[in-house]
Amino acid sequence: MTDKSNLGELPRWDLSNVYRSLDDDALARDLVWVDQRTRDLTDFMDEMHVRASEPVNPASLAATLDGYLTRANDLIRRYQTIGAYIRSFVSTDSFNAEARRMLSQVEPAGVALQQIGTRFDVWLGTLGDALEAAIAHGGETGGHGFYLRESANQSHYLMSEAEENLANELSLSGANAWSKLQGTLTSQLTVNFCRNGQAETLPMPALINVSQHDPSADVRRRAYETEHAAWESVKESLAAALNGVKGTTVTLNKHRGRATAIDAALDQARIDRATLDAMLGAMQDAFPIFRRYLRKKAERLGHTAGLPWWDLMAPVGRNERSYTWREASDFVLRHFGTFSPRLSAMTKRAFDHKWIDAEQRVGKRGGAFCMRVPGVDESRVLCNFDGSFDQVSTIAHELGHAYHNDCHVGRPFLRTTTPMTLAETASIFCETIIFDAALGDTQGTSEELSILETDLTGKTQVIVDITSRYLFETEVFQRRERAELSADELCALMLECQKKTYGDGLDERYLHKFMWTWKPHYYYAGLPFYNFPYAFGLLFATGLYAVYKNEGKAFVPRYEELLASTGEGNAADLAARFGINLRDSAFWRASLDLIGHRIERYCQI
Repeated sequence: MTDKSNLGELPRWDLSNVYRSLDDDALARDLVWVDQRTRDLTDFMDEMHVRASEPVNPASLAATLDGYLTRANDLIRRYQTIGAYIRSFVSTDSFNAEARRMLSQVEPAGVALQQIGTRFDVWLGTLGDALEAAIAHGGETGGHGFYLRESANQSHYLMSEAEENLANELSLSGANAWSKLQGTLTSQLTVNFCRNGQAETLPMPALINVSQHDPSADVRRRAYETEHAAWESVKESLAAALNGVKGTTVTLNKHRGRATAIDAALDQARIDRATLDAMLGAMQDAFPIFRRYLRKKAERLGHTAGLPWWDLMAPVGRNERSYTWREASDFVLRHFGTFSPRLSAMTKRAFDHKWIDAEQRVGKRGGAFCMRVPGVDESRVLCNFDGSFDQVSTIAHELGHAYHNDCHVGRPFLRTTTPMTLAETASIFCETIIFDAALGDTQGTSEELSILETDLTGKTQVIVDITSRYLFETEVFQRRERAELSADELCALMLECQKKTYGDGLDERYLHKFMWTWKPHYYYAGLPFYNFPYAFGLLFATGLYAVYKNEGKAFVPRYEELLASTGEGNAADLAARFGINLRDSAFWRASLDLIGHRIERYCQI
């Protein structure tokens, strides 16, 4: 651990129970094992195709499917474990050349698995009614019914097997390479900055934290200006990366018969257009109340023309408390224990066994994420801890993902694949537990104001800013179909979308035209529109939390079963278990109304 000022010892994650090091013989053996089993699975697929000409018997087809599913689950589990281990080095130290080299060697195995999966999906799409008969036969095939049906349906949006294989192979030197470039540039870029009379060299994630959360308005403003100057110096490289990623998606969608990128995103999210429209419509209708909050915040901070961007996440109210790492972990553990013994036990393991990498340092990527490590049935969490309540909330959020993963333990890998919409359920639910606990511990209205501020800052990002990102990405895809976008065009579009969503809540002179540069979500070719699922997660979890407050402890086992089942149903069917109709805007408005009540309280204080 490393001592960081008054934060205490900040942990770096430990994956030594997976492999001892990058040159561990066990890792080398597993790489050989993956290669051999991949070739074995390919041979098995060849045999399946030979038998495809024989009369279909439900029992024999089910046995064949059982054989594929067992082999594929074991192989994917081992491959994902290796990938997680190596990425744990890359994400925390982008200067680690050996880890980056090994990742580039391992990724082709992932391509081979994708190719096998594509071939399998195409074959499933030819089975017709025979597939249903095999599923009815039971066994592994019966248990994987949802996965098999979904794969067969999605096979209609695939190119030929040869074309899909080529696309997967080219991804390593195409879209995936562009995504890596964005990650490397944004993690290694550093700036010189002065605060409290001391000169510092800060990595960009640390500078962004300063621009958002430092208690001094002057420091936040100067950090904002320094950040913009830094992005200006690399904007063309990042624009090239974004054009490369989006261009790849546009081309593949065209050849796969997808009319637009949003169609693929909806299928990945396991929702339909009616659900998305109902949610987005309710969100846009709620913009006035969020703008009221922003104007009230601007008033509190002495602004007359709306908030400048550097004050969008500025602290308000008096909450002088800065959490040490020990205080933060104790707070989260204590209040998670009030909800679920399973959540509490998992969280204790996470803290005791160093599942979390919390220290800010050069070469470590910004933001936060939770990474599943299936080989040991654990997760690992990355964050950039600075002692703020916002970071305490972030820890709770990421541990919520780990809790979700823990609920999947014991299920075959292919039955746990969860869409982004449902993947945010547990994380935001856990955030809400911590927020309620913090609000209940407040002493006086000034501290209450501070906690409300942290909560509403995050929710404004998820409702208002997420909408700006959705509008931005929609327009980027439309324009990219015609030509590449320059860095200046991307900046102008980002500003336009922020004006549409934030309105008079922000000072139009000081928006953030470079938000597209450092958000990694835009650079994932396989996950277009990595934005609206966050809003879905917030509002769905908020609705579920209201059910929990009404039902009490009886809710917990039903909820944990929901988390365990997120790879085995679409969002609408799973939500219906709790009497929720996702296509009815009334549900989304009710969740937004709960947030609106907090805004009213914020404005009254």
